[in-house]
Amino acid sequence: MDSSVNVLGQALQSCSRDPITGFFRNGNCDTCAEDRGSHTVCAVMTAEFLAYSKYVGNDLSTPRPEFQFAGLKPGDHWCLCASRFMQAHDEGVAPRVNLAATHERALDIVPLEVLEANAL
Repeated sequence: MDSSVNVLGQALQSCSRDPITGFFRNGNCDTCAEDRGSHTVCAVMTAEFLAYSKYVGNDLSTPRPEFQFAGLKPGDHWCLCASRFMQAHDEGVAPRVNLAATHERALDIVPLEVLEANAL
């Protein structure tokens, strides 16, 4: 696992434990080399973003009990793939971001200015 540092250069804060999120399902947007999607952006779901994500092929709102996944709803915090966040930003539907819970590796894909423009 990479060091748990956020985009502000501080200790990474928890994103969500209900629903439990993160590549490691530890509530944090921690990452490692095996995390090919870079699940590093702690975002607050909106109805608009959830609809967009479903439209582009990643349905986050439909429950998947076989994976113990209840489905996300507006207001839930979730560790998004940095590239999906950037795509949503480019399309004008980016959700808000918790900078303190967003891993510094997100900066490999998303400029800090973009994250700050969408900060809570």
